[in-house]
Amino acid sequence: MREEKTAVADVNRAFYDFRYEEKDVFKVEEGLTPAIVEQISREKGDPKWMRDFRLRSLEIYNQMGMPDWGPSIEGLDMGNIVTYVRPNTRMSASWEEVPQDIKDTFERLGIPQAERDSLAGVGAQYDSELVYHNVRAEVAAQGVVYTDLESALHGPYAEQIRTHFMKLVPPTDHKFAALHGAVWSGGSFVYVPPGVSVEIPLQSYFRLNSPGAGQFEHTLILVDEGANLHFIEGCSAPKYNVANLHAGCVELYVGKNATLRYSTIENWSRNMYNLNTKRARVEEGGKVEWISGSFGSHVSYLYPQSNLVGAGARAEFTGITFAGRDQNLDTGCKMVHSAPRTSSYVNTRSISKDGGVSTFRSAVVVNRQAEDSKSSVSCQSLMLDSGSRSDTIPAMDIHTARTDIGHEARIGRISDEAVFYLMSRGLSEEEARALIVSGFAENVSKELPLEYAVEMNNLIRIEMKGSIG
Repeated sequence: MREEKTAVADVNRAFYDFRYEEKDVFKVEEGLTPAIVEQISREKGDPKWMRDFRLRSLEIYNQMGMPDWGPSIEGLDMGNIVTYVRPNTRMSASWEEVPQDIKDTFERLGIPQAERDSLAGVGAQYDSELVYHNVRAEVAAQGVVYTDLESALHGPYAEQIRTHFMKLVPPTDHKFAALHGAVWSGGSFVYVPPGVSVEIPLQSYFRLNSPGAGQFEHTLILVDEGANLHFIEGCSAPKYNVANLHAGCVELYVGKNATLRYSTIENWSRNMYNLNTKRARVEEGGKVEWISGSFGSHVSYLYPQSNLVGAGARAEFTGITFAGRDQNLDTGCKMVHSAPRTSSYVNTRSISKDGGVSTFRSAVVVNRQAEDSKSSVSCQSLMLDSGSRSDTIPAMDIHTARTDIGHEARIGRISDEAVFYLMSRGLSEEEARALIVSGFAENVSKELPLEYAVEMNNLIRIEMKGSIG
């Protein structure tokens, strides 16, 4: 009788764990004080209102308790985190002007090639600053604005940013939103004018190279009435033996009858605490689509929220989470229906192996005024060995009888019969299991542009390689 495999070895992440020696970088001191926040504000050249906003956020941070949901973050000590690291370069629109070690980093991650092949614009952030930003001339000619947030703070869109910045995610939302408000740095500002359809995606990529540092980029996207955009974010970091922190913020404003697809693949290293906050506001007839892949980090709290505030607004969330050794990934989403005839659809896959813990946490809120609304939630989990864990924690908060709500959850293991069948067709056991996992994740990969679907499938193969023991 064939012995069932019960253990899965850890992944070889050498491709993403490369690092470069820090050269002439500027850092603030470790910890979090008003003096450090003021120093960051001076370095950024903030207008007065932003400096005041940072200091108010710090006060809120000091008054709030730690989150009481999700996995433990006891290993994160803000007294040891450097909140601002500036590489020895300034942002450039010319790839040739980027310093060689930083250029090598993004070349190895495929960013310049992706720009040349299939992207309308690219922003690349290294530690706390954008080092490269470029947008195709034909896209800019449509009136599309894609720039770094700091530049936009001082330009013709300054008032738009002041009107929208951290309004969807206020500093009072939770402790790490307040932290973000105090020390944010880098990120992107996008504005798509009414009726404009951006046919090819825009992309930002974030790389955290410095040990013991935090990254706090802010992405603000405004898609005006009848416009259409696909925006992609990716991120990675090398592994260190000290904690790193990612507490970014994403705010998406989707106008009347507009569509925004926001895709992200998060591939942080295993020493990262990923405490990211993402939120969208969708007006009448608008649609937001979230495509989310969570592969890295030691601990993740990640629950993108869609606020459907206009009649007929729609939201879709498609996600995959892959938790391995020493990973506790608490992910999911929240859908808030606040207008009639709104709809939301959630379809997720979670995979856990080698003692990894994957938790899907969802919430659907249908307010009294959201009559004739619909929501469907489907979450499926796959455990690859007997030492892993997968949990589903759904919540439904319904305030009107005139609604249609559905929820489905399934948790299972790879069947020996399926593995045996594929092996009988010439595949090794490792190849057979990797193929089954890739098929399980297909609902996410098929939603990504081809080159990013390839990257996600490569990540799955990396996670599975040599994993059967």
